[in-house]
Amino acid sequence: MTITVEDRPHALLELLWLREAHSLNPDGEDLPPHLVRTPVPAATAVYQATRARWSRGWSGVWDEVLAHAGTEPDRALVDNVFSAEASDPDRARLLRQLTGPSVSDQFGAEVFDDATYQEWDRLGFESHVASRPTVLANSPERRSVAVLADAWRRGLTKVVTVPCVGTHVRQIGPHALLVTEEVRGDRAAYENALRSFAPAV
Repeated sequence: MTITVEDRPHALLELLWLREAHSLNPDGEDLPPHLVRTPVPAATAVYQATRARWSRGWSGVWDEVLAHAGTEPDRALVDNVFSAEASDPDRARLLRQLTGPSVSDQFGAEVFDDATYQEWDRLGFESHVASRPTVLANSPERRSVAVLADAWRRGLTKVVTVPCVGTHVRQIGPHALLVTEEVRGDRAAYENALRSFAPAV
């Protein structure tokens, strides 16, 4: 049994920061709750028209990035990216397939040059490292291995976590599950989330 746990999904974290630091109000179904660690407002404010446009586009970008986060890297694609035979345009196209949708393409790379984002990201990384279990037996997956194995038999291969408030759980395609850190850190809640995973039909 092999399960991938993505517990620092960079592009998803960028989107979650953007939503709160710029006070966006996106519409959409099954959107994640607010971040546990609320970011301070972005140091570089944007015009109201820009915020409105970003609010309208945020949910669509979230769904695209989330769908990509739920996939496993294609080994053949990785090999092709680094193949000596690939031309520069082919390599660039393959690399885009591998890395998935770009948040920067949608909202501008400069938005993440903001000093408040850099500080929020640094503190989040430090908190993440400090909270990792030092003993394998204490990992959520080891504690819930029987329920996890059942979910794996139904097709689960990846768990993606986000540092959002509450017990948000969402299946991402046929092989992945999105959960909040709170869910993954609570054995009963995590096992309920794993039991909710449904096989592809």
